Amino acid sequence: MRSGVGNAGLLRTAWLTLFSHYRRHPGQLVMLLLGLWVASALWSGVQAINASARDSYARAEALFSVNLDSVTRRDNQPLSLEDYLALRRAGLPVSPLVEGELSLSGETTLHVIGIDPLTLPGESSLARQQSDASALRDWILPPYRARIAPEQAKAARDDPRLPPLEVDPSLPPGTLVTDIGVAQRLLNVETLSRLVVAPGRALDLPPYLVRQSAAALASPGQLTDSFHLNLTAMGLLALIVGLFIVHAALGLALEQRLGMLRTLRALGVPGRTLVIALALELLTFGLLGAVLGIVSGVGLARLLLPDVAASLDALYATDVASQLALPWHYWLGGLAVTLGGLFSAGLGMLWRASRLDILALGKAQAWRARLHRQLRLQVAVGAGLLGIAAWLGWRLGHQPDPQELPLGFAMVAALLLGASLWLPSLLAGGLGLLSRRLHSRPLLQWALADLQLQLPRLQLPMMALLLALSANLGVGSMVGGFRLTFLDWLDQRLLADLYVRPSEAQHADVVAWLEGQDDVQVLLEARHAEAPLLDAEGQETGRSLALFGITPASVMRQSWPLLESATDREAAWQALAAGDAIFINEQLARRDGLAPGDTLRLRGPQGVVTPTIAAIYPDYGNPRGEAVLPASRLADQFAAPPGSVGAVLRPDAARPTAEWQTALAERFGLSGDAVVDQRAVKRTATEVFERTFAITQALNALTLAVAGLALLTTLLAQAGARRAQLAPLWALGVSRRQLVGLQFGQLVCAAAGTALLAVPLGIGLAWALVNVINVAAFGWRLPLHVFPGQVAMTVVLAMVVAGLAALLPAWRLWRVPPRQLLQEFAAA
Repeated sequence: MRSGVGNAGLLRTAWLTLFSHYRRHPGQLVMLLLGLWVASALWSGVQAINASARDSYARAEALFSVNLDSVTRRDNQPLSLEDYLALRRAGLPVSPLVEGELSLSGETTLHVIGIDPLTLPGESSLARQQSDASALRDWILPPYRARIAPEQAKAARDDPRLPPLEVDPSLPPGTLVTDIGVAQRLLNVETLSRLVVAPGRALDLPPYLVRQSAAALASPGQLTDSFHLNLTAMGLLALIVGLFIVHAALGLALEQRLGMLRTLRALGVPGRTLVIALALELLTFGLLGAVLGIVSGVGLARLLLPDVAASLDALYATDVASQLALPWHYWLGGLAVTLGGLFSAGLGMLWRASRLDILALGKAQAWRARLHRQLRLQVAVGAGLLGIAAWLGWRLGHQPDPQELPLGFAMVAALLLGASLWLPSLLAGGLGLLSRRLHSRPLLQWALADLQLQLPRLQLPMMALLLALSANLGVGSMVGGFRLTFLDWLDQRLLADLYVRPSEAQHADVVAWLEGQDDVQVLLEARHAEAPLLDAEGQETGRSLALFGITPASVMRQSWPLLESATDREAAWQALAAGDAIFINEQLARRDGLAPGDTLRLRGPQGVVTPTIAAIYPDYGNPRGEAVLPASRLADQFAAPPGSVGAVLRPDAARPTAEWQTALAERFGLSGDAVVDQRAVKRTATEVFERTFAITQALNALTLAVAGLALLTTLLAQAGARRAQLAPLWALGVSRRQLVGLQFGQLVCAAAGTALLAVPLGIGLAWALVNVINVAAFGWRLPLHVFPGQVAMTVVLAMVVAGLAALLPAWRLWRVPPRQLLQEFAAA
């Protein structure tokens, strides 16, 4: 018992003694906590966004839409009550469904779903909720009932059109579910959106109806996995950069406490007790930093979540709550990741403390003496990581698979970490080469040699800066290339000056009127339909293919981009216009391994259609497979209803676009949404693009700020030791102005070298994102763009970050009185 109490007292004394170091060096304590804080905050913020989004997906997947098969018309027209009744009289177990958007006061919009609880299959979660007799009675009898998602409950309670509301946390954000009759009244419709049926029930449908399997419906979670994987990768990068601050602070603290550790060991404190005391110190810092970081991360997530929700809605039509919904394991996960990262950073410190020789503890320069051996080890490990990255790049570069997307991120991680481990050796070699060329400038030669001696302490913040700069350049090149390609693709696809979307009854009259206008050069009609995909034996695969009908006019042939064709471009267009050929998008070609010359099997209203693939075209931003054929053939073979009409105006057209919109509205009563200017379409698409990458750009900026913070905290932590090294120069006649200039120049020189190494690394990262990550995640490949201005900005940005980090230490050196420099010189 006494031994246990004695051991506990000894451990407590050792812990307090070690912790007293931070009372004398509060800057190092701030550096440690700041590194943990920012690393944990960025990681926790990203994970909070992901957790909230996945909560919304889980609620969406709990609805019947992904558990039940759907029955719709082949021509995509709404179903009538007679269609439903005819199927029920034939004994088919279908249930009607009505869906639509309802605007409330302000900017709140509800997705209204109307169901028939008496016929809804039991596989639906809503059907199980209505199994209670009293709940069913309240549901179908006045004043009826409606279930609403909690996010919109407050805004909806004051709307007199809605029945009594019950808050249902299992519903997706923005969703209201009620009886089908109530939904038709709210939406002012008499038709049905679709019919649903249990997946296992056999149906003998009439030819004008088509069944879509629930297995063919990609859930929101599946569609958005790649988006959240990108966010997680950015958050992990920020965590690693922040941990570099912690690693640098721990290494510096250990070096400065070598004498204290020697004294404790000489007084009889066992090495095991010292290791436990250091581990408890890490745990104390970790808990405090993790709590601060998680709380700050939640605040950061609240700021970024609206942009993320807008991006996901624009990309995948998924509703994500604008308020955070964090499960209990989020808090434990954030704490575990922060503590795990801290102990991984401090593992080296604990190992060195356990292996220290008492007689060698006083050698304060031991860390620097081992620099060359450490650099050789880093080069060897870095070479191994770069070899792994090269092998993964060779394997994934040929045909990226969505299942291997994590391997793509592993390749990127190996590339970044391998290059960062090589950074100190490359910097040391560059400084040595530059020093030999400046043999006639002794002061500059001393500055370069001194910078080489600082590399053991500066290497970690410089690695963080390298990672941040390369990520900034790589992601910036990818986003900039995507922007150029996307806008160019929009110019090629949006050929018409005006797009008109008349109703089916007005379609023929609108087309005839436009054809009679002298200012109209050509009309481009478009239609849409879907058809079930068949396998080689003619059996349905459970997947349907989106079909897009176009008008293959000469203006369309000249501008529509093609990636690959069976023979040549002109022959492909001739086959599309005159034969039974189709074009398919890149996503479908990659997903199913199709090439020009292959044949597809599709089921149409009149039987099986077997078109030949004539070409593959790019289709950026579309997560689905799609095929293109002439609109007239789409109407004949797949009963596609009339769609939009694009009017290409002559260059010397007398009427501006606004007058065309007014004329169509006056003649046919078309609303503003039915007549769209091409410029408005491009503007909307560009806004969607900007929102999509807002979160990535924000995380890039924050990661770069963390790297600058790592550099600043390292400089502040070693400011006292630096004064002792600079005092002899001052005593020899070097002015403080020159000393400050040398300090600035040293750091800017190291940052410039880091930036020059970040350029090829950033280009390699952009290649990986474009050719591996993007293809595996979305199914289409972007051209690789390198922007010279962005490369130059990377170098300038590195020097600016280094200059800002050096500003405070330089100012403190400038303010040091001569008497203190004399004391430093005497001590040296």
